[in-house]
Amino acid sequence: MAAAPDPDNLPDSVFFKLVRVVNLTARPFQQRVGRQHQLTLNEWRVMAVLGTRPGLTATQVADLTGLDKMAVSRALAGLQRHKRLHRHEDPTDMRRTRLYPSSIGKALFSAVSAQAHEREAELFAGVAPDELRQLDAILDKLVESVADNADQPA
Repeated sequence: MAAAPDPDNLPDSVFFKLVRVVNLTARPFQQRVGRQHQLTLNEWRVMAVLGTRPGLTATQVADLTGLDKMAVSRALAGLQRHKRLHRHEDPTDMRRTRLYPSSIGKALFSAVSAQAHEREAELFAGVAPDELRQLDAILDKLVESVADNADQPA
């Protein structure tokens, strides 16, 4: 088990670096994409999941994105306000609502996905393919570990 990060040297901890990478990669979203499409980062995160897996519930979206349910709820409300999303009752459980991108949402997903792939290519341009595979495997382990412990009290 890894030692706890030294609070006096937090910027050098792996955890802090991971958080920093997420923040630095998300920072230009509003200037590059959000303003152009009137889209928040969390709305995009929800669209990214629904664009590839339509028909999910809000709970499933929260689980897949790692966003809390309130953030997903706000993102869904914004997407619906801009007519980018349809909600349909689940025929097998009338208490459950399934979420689908509208035709406007699908067009938005296609446009923003292209920009996201360009950004991803820029980000990983200096990373060798074998390093990228290792990073992917490590991130899968971290996601699984964190997801398994997400509902436990702090």
